Amino acid sequence: MKQLKFKILSNVQIADKVYKMTLSGDTTDIKCGQFVNIQIDGAYLRRPISVCDLEQGVLTIIYKAVGKGTEIMANLDKGTVLDVLTGLGNGYDIAQSGDKPLLIGGGVGVPPMYLLAKELVNEGKKVTVILGFNTKTDAFYMEEFENLGAKVFVSTVDGTLGVKGFVTDALKEIADYTYFYTCGPEPMLKAVYNATATSGQFSFEERMGCGFGACMGCSCKTKYGNKRICKDGPVLVKEEIIW
Repeated sequence: MKQLKFKILSNVQIADKVYKMTLSGDTTDIKCGQFVNIQIDGAYLRRPISVCDLEQGVLTIIYKAVGKGTEIMANLDKGTVLDVLTGLGNGYDIAQSGDKPLLIGGGVGVPPMYLLAKELVNEGKKVTVILGFNTKTDAFYMEEFENLGAKVFVSTVDGTLGVKGFVTDALKEIADYTYFYTCGPEPMLKAVYNATATSGQFSFEERMGCGFGACMGCSCKTKYGNKRICKDGPVLVKEEIIW
């Protein structure tokens, strides 16, 4: 973990209440599947946000303005300097992917799938992605995934875009995959757990206090004992999860 200063390069709305922020700073300690914890003036706790993309010295995050902290973030201007904890969480193990990995993201669980897809495509894997949203106005990043070379399926609960229903409804159209990775709200993760035919890795969203394992506020039970989502996760393998 590092405590660093990052400067906002851009902060733009890309969907209903969804914002994309790029920041310049030291990205050397950040890995695919990890998160950063951002200090927001006017908010007591830092805000944990998944890593969407990394270029040399540039970090991209995507977040939804759903509470006080993220609403403040949505109004931050270019040039604002933020205090950021980086290198948090265990991240994804891409060595397990096989040749045809399946990536499943729901809502704000979509962003970490992007960097994962980029790394898997760069390794020559045939990547399939399912992106799940409530409605068309919530949807984002379909074209970006396609531009990576991934095959993209979209589901919306109301049927305004792609398959009508949930990510598990889109999953019925995909017969061949070697492994899966997923991130999203817990009900979605549980449904994916029950619907998938292979092993996989689940990235959990959880309210956090410190974000680096000291406060124990995000602990959960697994088949191998208690684990902290912020420190031992956010990625857990399918075989260890207790619902």
